[in-house]
Order: sequence, then structure tokens, then C-alpha cells
Amino acid sequence: MPPDNQDKDLPTPPAWATLRRFLPYLWPAGEPNLKARIIVALVLVLLGKAIILVMPFAYKGIIDRMGPGMQAGVAVALGLVLAYAGARFGGVVSDNLRNVAFERVGRNAQRLMAEQTLRHLHNLSLRFHLNRKTGGVTKVIERGTTSIETMLHFLLFNIAPTAIELIAVCIIFQVKFGFGLVAGTLVMIALYTAFTQKITEWRNALRREMVDLDTGATAHAVDSLLNFETVKYFTAEDREAARYGAAQRSYMNAATKSNNSLAMLNIGQALITNVMMGGAMAFTVWGWAQGRFTPGDVVLVNALLMQLFRPLDLLGMVYRTIRQGLIDMEAMFRLIDTETEIKDVPDAPPLTVTAGDIRFEDVVFGYDPDRTILKGVSFHVAAGTTLAVVGHSGAGKSTIARLLFRFYDIQSGRILIDGQDIARVQQTSLRAAIGIVPQDMVLFNDTIGYNIAYGRDGATQADIEAGARGAAIDRFIDSLPKGYDTRVGERGLKLSGGEKQRVAIARTLVKDPPILVLDEATSALDSRTEAAIQTVLDDVAARRTTIIVAHRLSTIVHADSIIVMDDGRVVEQGTHAQLLALGGHYAQMWMRQQAERMNPEAGLAASEPSASLEDAAE
Repeated sequence: MPPDNQDKDLPTPPAWATLRRFLPYLWPAGEPNLKARIIVALVLVLLGKAIILVMPFAYKGIIDRMGPGMQAGVAVALGLVLAYAGARFGGVVSDNLRNVAFERVGRNAQRLMAEQTLRHLHNLSLRFHLNRKTGGVTKVIERGTTSIETMLHFLLFNIAPTAIELIAVCIIFQVKFGFGLVAGTLVMIALYTAFTQKITEWRNALRREMVDLDTGATAHAVDSLLNFETVKYFTAEDREAARYGAAQRSYMNAATKSNNSLAMLNIGQALITNVMMGGAMAFTVWGWAQGRFTPGDVVLVNALLMQLFRPLDLLGMVYRTIRQGLIDMEAMFRLIDTETEIKDVPDAPPLTVTAGDIRFEDVVFGYDPDRTILKGVSFHVAAGTTLAVVGHSGAGKSTIARLLFRFYDIQSGRILIDGQDIARVQQTSLRAAIGIVPQDMVLFNDTIGYNIAYGRDGATQADIEAGARGAAIDRFIDSLPKGYDTRVGERGLKLSGGEKQRVAIARTLVKDPPILVLDEATSALDSRTEAAIQTVLDDVAARRTTIIVAHRLSTIVHADSIIVMDDGRVVEQGTHAQLLALGGHYAQMWMRQQAERMNPEAGLAASEPSASLEDAAE
């Protein structure tokens, strides 16, 4: 089995490094329309801030014209009231138009990130996918892509506007009230920011623990549901519920700690802002008592600080959200940074299949450096012929099929198709030239037609029906109420084993590859179904270069050549008749299987030991 070499304790990159990788999504290359939307949104931000800064002056004017003996100015006061109301409405309109302009930018950033991540995951090696937990990976992608739009929104429409508003308020305070109020405001902002950062950093450790536990709990749940049959076979429902419950309890404790720490942050922030508010208003009232300021100035200071405090109150949440978003994005970037194990060499040409001749030349391979699976395997499959690979479980039979697809790179030797080393050609062209019918056929949870058409991009309905006829499943599909639009269920569980195999054969026929691999394609079927499927497989293989990995020798007696593997080596090779005459490994396997067919009870007692976990991983 391939070892798990995923890094579980990778160092956390600095926040700025993660942010720098994220910023290009804010200004997408080759998207002038989206860039225009960003510019429009920024203009609306500035317009909205200008409106907000005008409002307190209107409020001040209203109060100043309502003093004793100012009744003659009632018309002006009413005009200021209308201006104040209009400014408030204008601020709301500006904010919402800004959101409308920016919405597509944020969604596009999410789309780009999600597509890039999924594409990279599909490009990763089989080793990665054998070790991953589907639930955990999907949770990482979901949280990472969601954080994109949130971070874009806060960076553009909260942090930057707050900085602009702070500068404007300080200028106003300097002109009207002197440097003392400016200094007090700046000290308060600095203290508020330092306090928020310190407490948030502490909360981030709690957040990381909570996120890891949430991911683990989701992974447990998805893994359990994907294997629900196994759970039921072993009556493990209570065991799985207890396992999930333990994960949820750990998450609950971490989430409680994280949320309780929020109360400390909010109380501290409220103390700082209210001390500043009280001090500033007291200073203004003192100035009014000395005749320096008007009653409207008290209202002006109050309104300006209230408007500044509103985004500052949000600034704590924004900072927390951005830090949490960076944590979520770190996990997704870590997925994106997972190294692709199998890479094309620079300027690799596409594979050109003219005949379909296959050669393995002294191939040495092991999933783990300490355990070699294939130990110098060599054989030749002439174009248009059929080679069968047989041997005991764990001998390396299925590994040959995986190496032919180049799911792994070999340690030494060469694998050639029509004289071309498959390690030197493009992987996509290599896999496009090979079709496979595996033992365990897993289908997409979609229609039968979709699963058959999956064999070739752009396959027509005529291609689908031709493939179904070639796999002798067309009559079964026609008998269904919805025909080719019938859904097959999760992993194709609504179909029987024989029906799934026929769908797999039909899919391969739609692909129409020059090279075919049958990896124990009938070993999981009963004898009657196997005989029917075998006839179809023989017809499919007749026109192609074919490699059959088989356990039941009765299915490969027709092969042009048979190789017998044992302990990662080819120990015998020849036709069925030649190998029987040799009286070696193949002959012993043949006699044992024939005895099993004649006397099932004796065969059961003499059956081969079941494959180990490592054998099954091949």
C-alpha cells in the first residue's frame, strides 16, 4: 500500500505571505469588466464616506439654529433637516450600489479559487488520493473559497474606508478643536488596535483548534456514510455514532472556549471607545462653557466619533474575520501547494499509438522504498494480441495496470508503447490511449447515459447506444421506465454487479482505445453472470492489444500469452497449453481451481489465503 507521506505538521506561513497570494484575485488578469467594477465600487466607497462626513455638519447646523432667539432661522433648520435625511439615504444608496458593483468580483474570485483547487486535486497522484479523507478535503475547500469573498469585501469596504474616515476626522478635529482632540483620538485608535490584535491572536489559537476538530468530525461523518454498507455488515451503527459523538464533543468544547473569549474582546473594546467618547464630549462641553464652541459643536464631535466608532467596532470583527479567513485559506493553499508527484518532462510530446505494442523492460517498482513490489519484470505484448497476468494475491498483478497508466513512476527499467517510453510522453495522451474495465466499478451518482458517455468527452446519444449494444446492456436499459435517464445512485449501488460491469464495458467502448486493460473484471461476479460478461469482453478485446489481470484461470485460456507472477517476478510464460505441460506454478493453480469447481467444499478448505490490506491496495 502506498505510504502516507502527507505533511501533518507543516509550518504556518506568515499572514502576509498568505495575503499576498490572495491579492491577485482582487485584480484578476484579463478581466477588464471586473476591474472596471472594482473601480466603480471604490468610487462609490469614497462618495459614501464624503456623504457620511457631511452629515454631522448638517446635524450641527440644525442644533445651532435652534438656540434662543433663532426662530427666524427655522426655514434654514428645516432645510438642514432635509439635507441630513437625504445624506443618510444617500449613504445607504451608495453602500448598496457599491455591493452590487462588487458582487461579481467576489463571486469570480471564489470561482477561480475553487476551480484551481479542484483542478490541482485531480492532477495529484494516486498516492495522495488513497491517503486523503474526502470529507476533510471538501471542508477545507468550502471554508477556503468562502473566505475569499469575505476578505475581499472587508479589505476594500471596511479597512480602507475606515482609514480614510480616520484621516478626515483628524483633519476636522485639528481645524475646529485643536491638536489635543486629534492626539486623544489617535491614542485611542492605537490602544484599540493593539488590544484587538493581542486578544485576537490569542483567539486564533482557539480558532485553529476548533477548525481542526470540525474538519475531523466532518471527515468521520462522511467516511462513515460512504461506507454505510460496511457499518451495517458489522452492526457498528452505535460505534460510529459514539465515534462521531466524541469528535463533536471535542469540537463543542473548543467552540465554547473560542466564543467565550469573544466576550472578553468585546468588553475591552467597549471600554476603550466609551472612555474616548466620554473624554471628547467632556472636552467639547468644557469648551462650550468657555464660549469657544457652540452647542452644535458638541453634537458634531459626538456624531463624528459615533460614525468613526461604528466601523471601529466592526474593525475588531473584521480583523478577527480576516485572521480566521487567512487560517482557512492557509489550509486550502496547502492543498494547492501539495506537490504533483507524477509530472510530464519539459516539452513532452503526445503519445502516438500506431499499433499498440507494449513492452515492460526490467521494471523495478515499490510503493515504499523499503518494500519492492516488482523486481525486474519484463514481458512483451505484441500489437493486437492478448496477454494474461496471473498469480497469487500480492504478486504484483494489479500494480502492472497502474504502472501502465503511469499512476506511479518506476524506480528503474522502462515501459514502452510502440517504442515510446511512457515516462517521456504526455500523461493525458497516454491515458487517452488506454481503456480499463476494473473489478470494482464505481459509477457517478448520475444517469446511466451520463456514465456511459463519460468514456469520451462529446460522446453523442448514438455513441452511447452503440456502446450499450456492444456491452449487451441495451435491452436492460430499454426496459427501464426512464431508459438512459435512469439514475444509478451513489457509486452505482442501484445496479447489480453484472449491470455495473456492463456499464463499465460500454463506457470503454465509447472511449474506443487501442489498448485495453481488464483488471479482474469478472472475479466479483457469479459464474452465470461471469460467463455472459466474459463473452462480451472477448468481443471487445478481439480488436485491441489487451492485458488481462485475472484470478480465475478459466477466463484467460484463450490468451495469446500468459505470464505467471510470484513475489514480484515473472516465473513462467507461455500459452495455456504450454504452461500446463510445464507442470509448474500455473499447472498447480489450474488443478486447484478445477478441483474447487468440482468440489466447492474441498475448494473452500484449500482456497488461497485472502489478500492482506497491502495486497488490496495494489
